[in-house]
Amino acid sequence: MGCNMAAPGEPYERELKALLSGDEKIIAKMIKTCDATESAAYQSILQNPFLVIRAAGSLGVDLVALRWDFSFPIEVKSSAEDVIHFSKNARLIEQANTMLEECSQSHLVPIYAYRLKSFRGDPWRIFTIPTDHQFKGRNALLYRRIPKFETSNGGNYIMRWENGMKLSELISYVGLSDYETRE
Repeated sequence: MGCNMAAPGEPYERELKALLSGDEKIIAKMIKTCDATESAAYQSILQNPFLVIRAAGSLGVDLVALRWDFSFPIEVKSSAEDVIHFSKNARLIEQANTMLEECSQSHLVPIYAYRLKSFRGDPWRIFTIPTDHQFKGRNALLYRRIPKFETSNGGNYIMRWENGMKLSELISYVGLSDYETRE
């Protein structure tokens, strides 16, 4: 007999999907412990939500967020610890390298969303992978804005939650664009 146990990060994938998709109930729950700026950013996604698709398999992408102005693949990580060392798991390194290679071919910015468990306020931090690749258009601007993973002396990636961009800041940033045509 099978047992339907969720993968360790699955509740957080669902939470992030709901937040970016503009799910009013999940946003209301999230902003209960957020400050006014974070709350306003989360509420702004209600007017301009993403279509978020959960990706099957573990090819380094858990979610894909699509909208008329920005689209990006997202890998979701969660931990009760505020630092993730990729050197502790060879699969994490391979996953990041594969994601970067595939995203670079399409000039898409690879996004890592890091959820710190049991944090009051905005618990999500956004990162991308350091690269010399030259992204195009709005993705080049996005890539420059998002904090990159640290790299250890041994060349391994490190994500320090405190150094990431708040998800609420990313939502505000992608909502700033005014592409209205002017005559």
